[in-house]
Amino acid sequence: MKQLDSIRSKILDCETLPLTLDKWRKENDVIVFTNGCFDLIHRGHIDYLAKAKEMGDRLIIGVNTDRSVSRIKGEHRPLQDEQSRLFILAAMQFVDAVILFGEDTPYELIRQVQPDILVKGADYKAEDIVGYDIVTSRGGKVMTIEYLPGFSTTAIEQKIIKAALK
Repeated sequence: MKQLDSIRSKILDCETLPLTLDKWRKENDVIVFTNGCFDLIHRGHIDYLAKAKEMGDRLIIGVNTDRSVSRIKGEHRPLQDEQSRLFILAAMQFVDAVILFGEDTPYELIRQVQPDILVKGADYKAEDIVGYDIVTSRGGKVMTIEYLPGFSTTAIEQKIIKAALK
């Protein structure tokens, strides 16, 4: 398979998601789920996602649509469109699948995915993470990962704005 086709094949939709999940479950793969905006990919994202992948066999990322990013982060965001964000994440070797969700939280997507492990940053308490009830009710785990200090999209955005004002 050509490289770009391989990347595109990791971008799922409502039709391909169930087929992919069925295949992984038949292979007894441990499915890890995380989500976010992933607007400007930085070292902190790479560190976080690589650690998430190490928790299981398959890593699927729920990515906020452009509209949901704007609602959550403000009208000046996202800086990159949703298709670009999906493509960049899908290009990472340790990412198995990406899928968009348009709600403010990934609750319904988590209900569809039924991951074995749900992962978020350690700025959350496990029991406060959206989808905790879904995952733990089936015996799954909700885990947190410490963020790499000094790396955030907001900090990069502010640095760009400051540089532009000079």
